[in-house]
Amino acid sequence: MASDARRRARDEVVELSRSGLDWVTFAARAGEAVCRVVPFTRCCWHSVDPGTVLFTGSVSKHVSCSGQWLAEHEYVVDDVNKWQFLARSGRRAGATSLATHGDLTRSARHRSHAAFGIGDELRGAMVSDGTYWGAVAFLRESDDHWFTEDDVRFLLELSTPLADGFRRSLVSATVAGAAGGTHGPGVVVFGPDGRVESLSPAAERWIEEMVEVPAPVEPAESKMLQVVAARARAGAAGGTDPLEHTARARVRTRSGEWLLLYGTRLSGDGGRTAVIVQPATRHEVAPLIALAYGLSQRECAVAQMCLQGRSTRQMAQALSVSPYTVQDHLTSIFGKTGVRSRGELVGQVFLEHYVTRWDDGAPAEGGWSAWRTPGTFGS
Repeated sequence: MASDARRRARDEVVELSRSGLDWVTFAARAGEAVCRVVPFTRCCWHSVDPGTVLFTGSVSKHVSCSGQWLAEHEYVVDDVNKWQFLARSGRRAGATSLATHGDLTRSARHRSHAAFGIGDELRGAMVSDGTYWGAVAFLRESDDHWFTEDDVRFLLELSTPLADGFRRSLVSATVAGAAGGTHGPGVVVFGPDGRVESLSPAAERWIEEMVEVPAPVEPAESKMLQVVAARARAGAAGGTDPLEHTARARVRTRSGEWLLLYGTRLSGDGGRTAVIVQPATRHEVAPLIALAYGLSQRECAVAQMCLQGRSTRQMAQALSVSPYTVQDHLTSIFGKTGVRSRGELVGQVFLEHYVTRWDDGAPAEGGWSAWRTPGTFGS
């Protein structure tokens, strides 16, 4: 009976992933399906930029944490079952009780919230075709039973359909209008201790546009803002990201437009960092949109050349393939994106509907794309 109920719940999540829902609605309905077979009392969901594995949206139910807490415990503090580790390792799911061999206090994350009556935690990284799209955590009360190996296996089975639901949500609706298009870039400055020292009015307005439920009490506590800042600080301390490619996130707003959050170190000896919040250009968003449509890496390259206005022959020469192969790629791209011509591909998919209408800047620096590094994530 239990296996039948889990199979029905999994089928429901698969069906929901194909329904074209926005990710907040999809998460709520998928969570209801999971809860019927793996009960929990609290949960949180996060959308992820697959290029840098930073959070781009957050929804919590009956659990509250500050943006600074989330950033520190996911990207700085060493702990079990961090989402990025679950994604990279191929495990995709894990329970705190199992990872700590029955001693929850071995988890820094658990120690920080045990006083609020929280017990075991079941975490899942949403990975599809080797790409990490989202993260979820289901929590139980301190006096509830712990999650089991079967529960972990069930969430592992849901990793791909959950990822597909998040992936498809990026291309499920068009931009309603340039709601925030009059805002200029915003700037937030953080002190050495990670606390916000100053925040511009434009940054406050952009933060209000981000998908975060419940909304932060203060704009400075935005989870998306804090995780980018934490990554910038970590890069400054470790020196492993000199070009600061990883302290960036492409964030889709409530109206369907796109922002770029970019963290950077500030010169001087104060140890300060800053996060710039600004409209994203098509060069930054197009790779992510291509990946959301399920385009292969070669198809993404062809789509990018379409954006550049290259002919079939020029594409063939650049890729060292025949023009017939290029046409085959184009046919596949048209089928996946639902268009019939290159003009529709450029105008309806990458420019008019899914990319904001501000002036474009220069192409992104090398290393900044939606594509995973081979071998980075489990398939």
